[in-house]
Amino acid sequence: MNIQDLDPKVVWKNFHALTLLPRPSYHEEKVVEHLYNWGLAHGFETIKDGDGSIANVIIRVPATPGCEHMKGVILQGHMDMVPQKTSDSAHNFLTDPIKAYVDGEWVTADRTTLGADNGIGLSLAMAAAEDPSVKHGPLEILATYTEETGMDGANALKPGLLKGDILLNLDSEEEGELCVGCAGGLDAIASFKYLKYKTPLGYKGLKVTVKGLQGGHSGMDISLYRANANKVVARMLLPVMEMLGVKVVSFTGGSLRNAIPFEAEAELVLPQENVEAVVKCLENAFAEIKAEFAESDPSAALYIDKVPAAAKFIQNSVMLRAVKAMLVCPSGVIRMSRTMEGLTETSINMAIVRTEKGKITISSLMRSAVDTAKAALAQRVRCVFELAGADQVAFKGGYSGWTPKLDTPANKVMMEQFQKVYGKPMKIMATHGGLECAIMGAKYPNWEMVSIGPTIKYPHSPDEKVNIAAVARTWEYLKAVLANIPVK
Repeated sequence: MNIQDLDPKVVWKNFHALTLLPRPSYHEEKVVEHLYNWGLAHGFETIKDGDGSIANVIIRVPATPGCEHMKGVILQGHMDMVPQKTSDSAHNFLTDPIKAYVDGEWVTADRTTLGADNGIGLSLAMAAAEDPSVKHGPLEILATYTEETGMDGANALKPGLLKGDILLNLDSEEEGELCVGCAGGLDAIASFKYLKYKTPLGYKGLKVTVKGLQGGHSGMDISLYRANANKVVARMLLPVMEMLGVKVVSFTGGSLRNAIPFEAEAELVLPQENVEAVVKCLENAFAEIKAEFAESDPSAALYIDKVPAAAKFIQNSVMLRAVKAMLVCPSGVIRMSRTMEGLTETSINMAIVRTEKGKITISSLMRSAVDTAKAALAQRVRCVFELAGADQVAFKGGYSGWTPKLDTPANKVMMEQFQKVYGKPMKIMATHGGLECAIMGAKYPNWEMVSIGPTIKYPHSPDEKVNIAAVARTWEYLKAVLANIPVK
């Protein structure tokens, strides 16, 4: 079955159209054009919030007759997606459509991220606007850009541009949960300058690759305690660098700031007489790590390949300090919430490591629902890398969390209609992921804000999938909510 033939067709046809368009962060030109033309084709007032080819798109939908007195609702989602793929995939995210397919009860993609985060949210909003059977007051669709790499669209949103009273964010990933708060974030980038030295005669080359880790969303999945590929490779390198004369030619791990790295590799040169001992040491270290993460990362795999020895290697004293700093710097859950059971309060993900152009760069994303805890973690990270002799430790992209407000008219409607549609209470929660609500709410302090969505598993990884039945139920729930929005 093709995904556009799934029910509700009005939702899935819009999602299918999005899968055909390139939309990694910073490359949303085609989807901006698509949404803009879609709004105009349906006769809706449609504007771009921005001057360039990548901009927020706002679509204004008149109330259905008799519902003009309702409060205005903004249905909001982001148009970009995380471009992750397995190492054996030849997919080009800038040119190729996502190969989405039905797999039992789920829709997933062929060895790439699916883009259900947040394509399904936008598709639900578009369906609500175009389906004449949906009863609603004044609607606005707000499609923001470049959310995944820094929430650029939310940061650029102009105050006073939107007219609605209630923001319904459609970027949550667990059906049956009403999200009323989220964590703030901050990026940390540590860098070490290095020289390169000529590889001695008689040295051999090895390429060490770790694959098969689960990875996942660094907010939603950090509490699953999955292995971080960057930390795994650093842990394997330390003993062979200290005891067996190994020099590092390059270290590459992770690709996205908000994804737990599931692959990493290092190219090495080493004395010929130590090759066998180095291989054995690496294999033993990996076996220990795999045993530790047997439950969370059962498919972890190590590949050690003989390669021609590179002509030059990275200054060993600098690389060794960087590796030690990577091992000391935290990555994972720092503290669980004391007020909401099962919620991560503070975490850090060592997302990307690169060695290029004379610089070792180690990038981490910190998250916390408590701004002071985030600041303390940033101080801790700075101290680790400064003590290791980093040339620079910089922080960027900071934003505060979204503070929950539980007793609002919008929350009451959401809870009442969930009970009617599902026959059970809705769970109120906050997320450790970052949501644009935190940024936009500061610009529109009058908004009541909530976030919902169908069940999406493993976002930000090639295993991403969305539950078909959950999409259908979320659609029925969204229609019931829109029909019962409070009056102005």
